[in-house]
Amino acid sequence: MKYALLICDDEQVSPSNEELAADPVHQAWQADLDRRGARLTGMRLRPIVDSTTVRVRDGETLVSDGPFAETKDFVGGIVVVECANLDEAIEIAAGHPYARWGGVEIRPIWE
Repeated sequence: MKYALLICDDEQVSPSNEELAADPVHQAWQADLDRRGARLTGMRLRPIVDSTTVRVRDGETLVSDGPFAETKDFVGGIVVVECANLDEAIEIAAGHPYARWGGVEIRPIWE
């Protein structure tokens, strides 16, 4: 089954791509995925200051900078894993480095 892991973090403490690649916890997470044979695709999103939100209300397109919600945690990346079941997806999400200071929301994908 496929699950989307929405990687949520506080951009104030989010590491750079270089720091993340050198992080032993992140390397261990990648090794765990390899050991499980869990297929992985994903990408990291640019900071919220680069985002744009689009809404259509009464036929008018409204464009604003940034996200709509005022919250400290934002979706910073999306990872799609193919694994056996929700229990395994939870184990994979718990091992993600961002789970230590942010959160990882798991969503099953319609297939």
